[in-house]
Amino acid sequence: MTVLYTAEATATGAGRDGHTRSSDGVLDLDLAVPKELGGPGGAATNPEQLFAAGYAACFHSALQLVARRAKVDITGSQVTAQVGIGPNGNGGYGLSVGLVVDLPGVPGERAQELAAAADEVCPYSNAVRGNVEIDLRVA
Repeated sequence: MTVLYTAEATATGAGRDGHTRSSDGVLDLDLAVPKELGGPGGAATNPEQLFAAGYAACFHSALQLVARRAKVDITGSQVTAQVGIGPNGNGGYGLSVGLVVDLPGVPGERAQELAAAADEVCPYSNAVRGNVEIDLRVA
């Protein structure tokens, strides 16, 4: 693979209760363990929210690309990513991902086809395929 861009971020402090900053300083965030995992939650983000935001944006771009290629208007579309974390049964933790694709005005079967095509194009989907449970749904 020829790398076209590399993002870089550094985590400091207490990991999930620490801080993260991108090398260019655009991302500069405190982190907090969510209440559901025994932390304070609320005032800071967490790795799962950051992953969900990145996945949603990336999948939406892939969806726009496949729709353009298919000459389908997806004006008003949106993608919501839901990232879950829990024990994997082997002493560690794993993730699950739910992707909800909303394509107003696109008939159900065609919307499903576009979502499936985007799943094949999206780098996040390609990175986690076979390793993370993904529930892809069209709203």
